[in-house]
Amino acid sequence: MILEHTVVAPTPMSVRSLDDRRWTAVLARERAADGTFVYAVTSTGVFCRPSCPSRRPRRDRVRFYAMPAEAERAGFRGCLRCTPAGARPVSAATDAVARAATYLRGHAAETVSLADLAAQVGLSASHLQRAFTAHTGVSPREFQSAVRAEHFRRSLRAGQDVTTATYDAGYGSPSRVAAQKPTGRGLTPSAYRKGAVGEDIRYAVVASALGRLLVAGTAKGVCAVKLGTADAPLVDALAAEFPGATVRAGGLPGGWAKAIAAAIGARPASTPDVPLDVQGTAFQWRVWKALVAIPAGETRTYGQVATSIGRPTAVRAVARACATNPVALVVPCHRVVPAQGGPGGYRWGAARKAALLARETRG
Repeated sequence: MILEHTVVAPTPMSVRSLDDRRWTAVLARERAADGTFVYAVTSTGVFCRPSCPSRRPRRDRVRFYAMPAEAERAGFRGCLRCTPAGARPVSAATDAVARAATYLRGHAAETVSLADLAAQVGLSASHLQRAFTAHTGVSPREFQSAVRAEHFRRSLRAGQDVTTATYDAGYGSPSRVAAQKPTGRGLTPSAYRKGAVGEDIRYAVVASALGRLLVAGTAKGVCAVKLGTADAPLVDALAAEFPGATVRAGGLPGGWAKAIAAAIGARPASTPDVPLDVQGTAFQWRVWKALVAIPAGETRTYGQVATSIGRPTAVRAVARACATNPVALVVPCHRVVPAQGGPGGYRWGAARKAALLARETRG
């Protein structure tokens, strides 16, 4: 499998809907998202905080509301485990982390040292570093870097020229942008600003052991893999992810769709060996490469993956990287399971995940 020296296709992350981002937070049980929305489950009539420890529901049964009162007006009742309509005691560390995150968002374009940030929230630098990483999955420096990158991308999407966006985001020079790659590996700021106009993405939809399989790619590698029951929704989702590109059926190089279908259809199923051309942060790539290293027929917990990349406290960040993997099957995020047992959630359905894991363990 080719994972090195690839060029990035237009980022799907830039066009993800608010509900998709909320769903990712629910899957990762992000405590930082508590208070920003609640989610309701139509099959139970209950609404919860994003961090609720209850079993994750099916995506098609979930509704999102900005406030608990909205969920109650829609006929849902509050969860007894996470009490989304009531106040939850907040520890001093949690409150400090929340205030630190707010400060970093408001000073993304500035250089904020760990000592200065700790002084702002009343903790020692070492305590804040540990608490911040434990609560968010990333260090304060990595958090500010992500906020700065999003500020830069948002400015470009709004039509701001690259030079102005560079300095407004606090990069200081074009070389800092080149080094930190806020628009992804291989996608230049100029190309990002134009919505990747001119990119040529080809796709094919074929039958597979898990239903309809859409595989899309550029001339350099696969940029999207999707599973479903019908072709049209898969094609529509692909077009929404790459709005600035020319998306066309046919002409997918290298027989990649057939190779992926054959790999998951084999007994035991195996990991498809195709080149990749996808968007990802440095952290996401570390996680995805760790997933590729998991042998077919084996699984790892989110905590084990976090430990394998040298970030044992970044369990939630690992879960987010799995949830945002654009090339399912090729990067086998289905091999990551909850520590408490069971197959856990999967973007393409828990039933498909369970079936795929079963196929990988049968000869």
